[in-house]
Amino acid sequence: MEPNPQRRILVIDDEAQIRDMLGQMLTREGYEVIHASNGKEGMKICREQKIDLIITDIIMPEKDGIEMILEIRLHLPHLKVIAISGGGRLGPDGYLEMAKKLGAQRAFFKPFNRKEILDAVHELVG
Repeated sequence: MEPNPQRRILVIDDEAQIRDMLGQMLTREGYEVIHASNGKEGMKICREQKIDLIITDIIMPEKDGIEMILEIRLHLPHLKVIAISGGGRLGPDGYLEMAKKLGAQRAFFKPFNRKEILDAVHELVG
């Protein structure tokens, strides 16, 4: 029996600054945080470890957030996803709307509000 299992959150973003900031914020809230710098790395972690929630950027090299969400919905449909984006060719609106249609439970623009992200995390995984 596990003593008080800690929720594990995977943060996927190609910007180290965003990964670090989210990691510190979530660790302070008592979550275990794992980092990946792109979707390909993120999917590998999802297959190897138990993850309770993914916070993923949309625009990334290797495998972007949209591809990630599609793959997660196909292979790990129970997994909760928060999408974040600062833009790209479509602007953040287009990408985040697409992410929600494909199965992300929440979507936020960068720069995001700390309280909004934490409220969404608490709501999705406790």
